Amino acid sequence: MTVREQFETMDYGPAPEARDKADAWLTDRARRFGLFIGGAWVLPDGADTLPSHAPATGEKLADITIADKGQVDAAVAAARAAQGTWAALGGHGRARYLYALARLVQKHSRLLAVIESLDNGKPIRESRDIDIPLAARHFYHHAGWAQLMDEEFPGFEPLGVAGQVIPWNFPLLMLAWKVAPALAAGNTVVLKPAEFTSLSALKFAELAEEAGLPPGVLNIVTGAGETGAHVVGADVDKVAFTGSTEVGKIIRRAIAGTGKKLTLELGGKSPFIVFEDADIDGAIEGLVDAIWFNQGQVCCAGSRLLVQEGIADRFYTKLKHRMSMLRVGDSLDKCVDIGAVVDAVQRDRIASLVQQGENEGATVWQAPCELPGDGIFYPPTLATDVGTDNVLIREEVFGPVLASMTFRTQAEAVALANNTRYGLAASVWSESLSRALEVAPALKAGVVWINGTNMFDAAVGFGGYRESGFGREGGREGMAAYLRPAFEARLKPVKSVDIPARIEPPRAVTGMIPVDRTAKHYIGGKQARPDGGNSMVVADAKGRFAGVVGEGNRKDIRNAVEAAYKARGWAASTSHLKAQILYYIAENLGYRSDEFEARLRTLTGADAGAAKDEVQASIDRLFRAAAVADKHEGTVHEPPMRGVAIAMKEAVGVLGIVCPEEAPLLAFVTLMGHAVAAGNTAILLPSERYGLIATDFYQLLETSDVPGGVVNIVTGPKQALAMELARHLGVDGLWYFGAETDEAAIETAATDNMKRTWLACGKAYDWADTSRLSSRLLMDRGIEIKNIWVPYGDRNEGGKSY
Repeated sequence: MTVREQFETMDYGPAPEARDKADAWLTDRARRFGLFIGGAWVLPDGADTLPSHAPATGEKLADITIADKGQVDAAVAAARAAQGTWAALGGHGRARYLYALARLVQKHSRLLAVIESLDNGKPIRESRDIDIPLAARHFYHHAGWAQLMDEEFPGFEPLGVAGQVIPWNFPLLMLAWKVAPALAAGNTVVLKPAEFTSLSALKFAELAEEAGLPPGVLNIVTGAGETGAHVVGADVDKVAFTGSTEVGKIIRRAIAGTGKKLTLELGGKSPFIVFEDADIDGAIEGLVDAIWFNQGQVCCAGSRLLVQEGIADRFYTKLKHRMSMLRVGDSLDKCVDIGAVVDAVQRDRIASLVQQGENEGATVWQAPCELPGDGIFYPPTLATDVGTDNVLIREEVFGPVLASMTFRTQAEAVALANNTRYGLAASVWSESLSRALEVAPALKAGVVWINGTNMFDAAVGFGGYRESGFGREGGREGMAAYLRPAFEARLKPVKSVDIPARIEPPRAVTGMIPVDRTAKHYIGGKQARPDGGNSMVVADAKGRFAGVVGEGNRKDIRNAVEAAYKARGWAASTSHLKAQILYYIAENLGYRSDEFEARLRTLTGADAGAAKDEVQASIDRLFRAAAVADKHEGTVHEPPMRGVAIAMKEAVGVLGIVCPEEAPLLAFVTLMGHAVAAGNTAILLPSERYGLIATDFYQLLETSDVPGGVVNIVTGPKQALAMELARHLGVDGLWYFGAETDEAAIETAATDNMKRTWLACGKAYDWADTSRLSSRLLMDRGIEIKNIWVPYGDRNEGGKSY
């Protein structure tokens, strides 16, 4: 036999990772774990337990205690008691603890990797080389944020106690993503790991003990879904959840109206786009990492392959050959590419979805990989001939299953990629950097990788759009998710404004009847009569007739949303143009300042000085929005790779804005100006009591070159119209300044399409205070962060520096 023949017939032998230390750790604890509450281990008498199994072998590893409501409440109480002291420790003090945790993760990295692979089923190479180093990196990175918090986040304070619920696909890494920023910001934590994979979190609790973390700062409560529900429903100030979209919606509805802050990192159906000029072999290796990494049990897995028609046949041939070379087996074998699925329930769900996809017309091909007889495994699977309505294209399978479609043009590729209710991640493969950088911003995804996939770093935020959730983990925005402006805690409740029950219209006594003014909305750049043909009488400060406005209804909201959606190209217009138009609006308001001052005096009863001050403050606020329009720019991150990550600030999209009753002109202008400065289109519900101010204002918009549909104004019963905005699936975000008692209904309705919301929680903002309501803070409310990863360098140079 020749040497070549020997190489061709050579097979991989087993290369098992030693598990003796992990087994010793489990044995030392009698393979039963309690709860970590208040810095101590609690093993309640008679508590129910659940078994933790190794998916690759089926063996039972340990029994995990199921925390009940009382034990969760005890953990929250311990966290609450510790929070003030932990925050008062200061940034440097917290940084030292986070640094210690990072070092301990590194010192115990091999043990943690083995525990993770045993408990989760993922290949040891992944846990050893990706999960554990990234977990340490997050604690190092956030030690830096803790140290710099006072200068980087002046005027901000921690939220309090964070309740965190993490999934089973990246147990320790998800813990690091959530615990590190929470502790860095001065919060304390109650964390519930996944029922299938609690062991690494319990080991981390021991590391926290070793680091001397003060009691109550970190609490670990284990259990299944009911325990997670107890954490969400407990007296916490922030809920952070990673998991399925369905559960994320349940959580959002459960805490609606409570004032709890929320971060949701949910499901995905990420496109993997391969253009005909791509490096095909490189793209196939990237695809292996995109969909078969961690058995496809990754929320951002590249599970939708979109390949250009001209190369499709060649690509599929090469792909199937590469899939045939993948090795499936024991998670502790260092030669294995694909490990075990986490649980039989998950495997059965994968198989059921694949069967359904095949029944719906898909051609299913599975790699001829030998599957171990023991354990829970599923082969690498490719589905072709699928339409946009096939379940394998629509739904998150969360397994090693790739569904593929072809496209002809770049525009078609973008349309197919965005044809999903999710928006977490995407990959673009092309040797034309100009094409890739044109496509990446057009994709509705929070993370886009160019000629790469599944790249993560603590400095670069991660999170999605649409039903992939909201909020970011990692980076500056990830820290901000655990902070709030300190002034918000001291805001006073909003004072209600009475609307007279009946207002008598004026009657002509003698002479000519005065010419009446028809009540209208402002939709699509034009004055539009209300759909219902009804109007509402507006009273002056003394309760007398002042005029009429249109009484909007559901159809008016629908028309306004359609107009705003058609105008979404506003986001792509230059920041300079946005600024010019805002300056122009301010200029026109200045020309008519006397009219608006008179209107404010008549409607609100303000004296001449107060009315003049509000108008001048409104002009100033428009100038501020214009000024910041071309200065609210993104960031270029330098993660530890040969490349950069571009953090782009993108508009949320169509914003519904429910304005407050106080400062009716200034609040209206402040919210509108910054929403459109950020690139959003807006539907505004002005003050119900003082609606005539808004109908005066749209005359300014008509003469200020505002493109039709960018700003839309619907007057009428504010609460009923706000609910229509909250329910409308075409609205991407909602700012609500209304009655606190209505916020639960608003937030619940907004859950259907995962709208981003800004709720005032019944508090009254000082709209004239530009130090608190700064332009940058307002702009941040109207944007999403998209991180575009751009690797660079010539592989033929071997990564040499110049």
